Amino acid sequence: MGETARTTKLLLDLSDRAQGGANHAKRQALSETVQILDMARRFYLAFFLAHPDKLTERVQVISKTTGEVREALISADHLLTWAEAVTVETRAHPDPLPDWNFSRAFPDFPNRYRRSVIKDCIGKARGYLSQMKTWQASGKKKGRPGTPSAANLPTLYAGTFSLELDGLDLRQSFVRLKVYHERAWTWLNYPTRYNRYFEARRTEPGWEQKSPKLVLSKQGAAIHFLQTKEIKAKKIVESKQDPDLVTVAVDLNVKFPAVITVRQHGRIIQTRFVSDQGLDQHRFKHLKRVSRKQWQSGKAVKGERANQRLWQHIKRHNLDSAHKTARTIVEVCEQYPGCVLVFERLRKITPKGGSTSRRTNRKQANQLRGKINQLAKEKAYTQGIVSCETNPHGTSQYCSRCGKMGMRFMSRHGQRIPSRGGKLFFCSNCQYECHADWNASVNIHRSFYHEMHWQPRPKKSG
Repeated sequence: MGETARTTKLLLDLSDRAQGGANHAKRQALSETVQILDMARRFYLAFFLAHPDKLTERVQVISKTTGEVREALISADHLLTWAEAVTVETRAHPDPLPDWNFSRAFPDFPNRYRRSVIKDCIGKARGYLSQMKTWQASGKKKGRPGTPSAANLPTLYAGTFSLELDGLDLRQSFVRLKVYHERAWTWLNYPTRYNRYFEARRTEPGWEQKSPKLVLSKQGAAIHFLQTKEIKAKKIVESKQDPDLVTVAVDLNVKFPAVITVRQHGRIIQTRFVSDQGLDQHRFKHLKRVSRKQWQSGKAVKGERANQRLWQHIKRHNLDSAHKTARTIVEVCEQYPGCVLVFERLRKITPKGGSTSRRTNRKQANQLRGKINQLAKEKAYTQGIVSCETNPHGTSQYCSRCGKMGMRFMSRHGQRIPSRGGKLFFCSNCQYECHADWNASVNIHRSFYHEMHWQPRPKKSG
């Protein structure tokens, strides 16, 4: 039993009014809202840091499931109630603390925004106090934790936004936000770039909606809708005890970003090669342009970035390829419910030799592998498929049939020429020849089951 989360973006249309977007005053209202929320967050952050004993107070708690009484840290909800009682003027509490009168410092502040700010500050203050306690216990003079920043993304609780999409034309959808504009809180309508992809994810069954966040950038704005889902899946140790277990191994490469093999009962039952569709060559061409431009312009000025559009283009292509490859991996896993997704435990790989553009291209390819690994695990877990990483030692060097050391080679004029980056694999012991990436993918299964070369070694005595 676990939980997974995902975020779906709904872009606000802040283009020119003549093009159907919001006017500049509405964009300014969003900035003013973020600023006053940061000011309120700074107020409550200072308030909680001035009362550290309350944050660390321990109270009696009754378990909802077992009914047992135990001692635990005071909950965030109780801290929220206490903070409002001593800082906000109400009929029940007309006299807040004189030095911490929030109602006087921020008149007519919406209570929903105030509660979201308090919840943010509780987490920030507790995290800071925990780090300080750890640092003081270590006895070190350096590394003192810094005071947490008050800046954060505004959380939109119910009552601060309204999104009416059912029955609306896709081209005429608006989101209604409560914003701070011209020293007053008011409701404003913002046009959105609504699409069918957002609607499909918003209405997908099994996902629970959480409070969204408002995200402002230099050139745009968006509302990030958080969704959570409960996942039921077996642990890896329990799955290994199943004699009918299906494992899906993925070998990550360059020309073929993923080579997928499926194994059950000791034999490979499915294979799939995922091509990069020329991404590596396309990226290398753009990186040569970047290298040439940097050579022509000389050393960049500190604080400035060169070739921004080219780098953005490269990053978009990498991310798109990572999502498509991860989606393909999960599609294979979905054919075998209860399977285990297996990757190699690859860490930092430093490219050596070649030109600057070639080394940079290898770095980008290595980063792409990590992104595919991350996205595939996340997408698979949403479908109840668990994943793990195995020992990568020798997966590309040993024969997947007999377990002896082989070699990678490239075929030229009918001859085998040994090459570290060769596409083919040959074993001199059993005369087995196959695709090198496929051989590595099969060896990942063997590493997972601790077979052949990957058997546990006996501990040395004495």
